[in-house]
Amino acid sequence: MENKIYEMAKDFERRFPGTISWRLKSHAKLASELINGDEEILYAFACQKDPNSFNIFSTFIFVVTDKRIVLAQKRLFYGYFYYSITPDMFNDLTLSVGLIWGKAIIDTVKEQVYLSNLSRGAIKEIETVLTKYMIQKKRQLELGDESTTKDVESMENELKEISKNGEL
Repeated sequence: MENKIYEMAKDFERRFPGTISWRLKSHAKLASELINGDEEILYAFACQKDPNSFNIFSTFIFVVTDKRIVLAQKRLFYGYFYYSITPDMFNDLTLSVGLIWGKAIIDTVKEQVYLSNLSRGAIKEIETVLTKYMIQKKRQLELGDESTTKDVESMENELKEISKNGEL
């Protein structure tokens, strides 16, 4: 699982080279340890988790699974930071694009999560992935068992395809 997260993050960096990130392997390894065995990884990328674009040393791995969103950062010497956003906690998504980088702000019930120093081109793909994911998950929460397995599988396959080849 570690390699899958790392490869997805590296693919993201190749598609959007302006994104700033450091120590991807250690962050990916931590994320893989924190993701449950019954979760399937749909999309992953690296970003800075900080509202300030000048802080370029707060790299996190952002992983979308079939059950939740996970953000993980392995600290340099000891310990780690870990955030989990479940679909019921998600409120809104705000995007901003500046001269050099873009920023995504995920509004949850408890706080706002800032993803900064993203390549300007990456913002549209991140918006597509997060919007599709959250609409489907919110629909599942509202409908319960009535949501079709086919719709869920279609959304998951679409996110995996975007992760591999980018948004078309």
